[in-house]
Amino acid sequence: MKSKMCVLVLLSAFALGAQNANTGFFYPAPAPDAKRISGVGITEGVLFTGALIALQSLWYKNYKHSRFHFFNDNAEWMQMDKAGHAMTAYNLGAVGTDFYQWSGMKQRQAYWCGGVTGLLFLTIIEMFDGFSSGWGFSGGDMLANVAGSGLVIGQNLAWNQQRIQIKFSYHQTIYPSYRPDELGTNWAQSIMKDYNGQSYWLSVNVYSFLDPHADFPHWLNATIGMGADGMITGRKTPSLPNDTTGAHAFVRSRKLFLSADVDFTKIQTSDPGAAIFFKTINFIKVPAPALEYNCVPKKLKVHPLYF
Repeated sequence: MKSKMCVLVLLSAFALGAQNANTGFFYPAPAPDAKRISGVGITEGVLFTGALIALQSLWYKNYKHSRFHFFNDNAEWMQMDKAGHAMTAYNLGAVGTDFYQWSGMKQRQAYWCGGVTGLLFLTIIEMFDGFSSGWGFSGGDMLANVAGSGLVIGQNLAWNQQRIQIKFSYHQTIYPSYRPDELGTNWAQSIMKDYNGQSYWLSVNVYSFLDPHADFPHWLNATIGMGADGMITGRKTPSLPNDTTGAHAFVRSRKLFLSADVDFTKIQTSDPGAAIFFKTINFIKVPAPALEYNCVPKKLKVHPLYF
């Protein structure tokens, strides 16, 4: 959840260097530009430092510190937190790659330097966790971070484009009212903390796998999603003998989805402002009709519109 606290700000800033306008500042340099490359490095350093200082002030200072240690949280939250790590690493890496391409850096160098942007940032957060008494350095989190960055780099090396993206969506649930300290006291907190309302999606751009002359919308994606429900604690719902809220009756269940999506980067525009906006919001899966498979109990459900 801590990684998502910074991803919106970082994506918004990185998007400035990732546009397709034909002329001027927003156009990628045709050759390595020392000033732009330096600017990218300095900007990343400033943004990362600011984000980490904010995390230290808003999050870590409220918890005791300890010696560096590891922590196995792979069984918690039905791995929804791991999906969040992969999503964050992927999207920071994708936009970071565009940033380095804008600087004129050679293509393969831009793929690697930009692709590890999210991995570097999230590794620093994991190091912070390693010194926190409430958590620890999570190998599962790091594996998810590597997977997200690897998906960016691998696709760029194979196809010179991102055909499969990791996206995020959220809807409000009833669960924060039972554990507001854990799942959020308001809507803004619950977006970050309530894994019951979060969904993570592999969004596949169909046109990119077709013949270039195929009559198919360039922007239309097919998606496979993952969600979970019934969680008010990380590992299991506690047994509360005197509980009058009914929280003990919640059934933890994984959910799988099929739906449609929009690849905003495939929407052509000559307006740099619009291009920045599209790049910034592209990590969000748009609301659309969806087919849901609920694992416990096993059943199918059709959503006319799913967030």
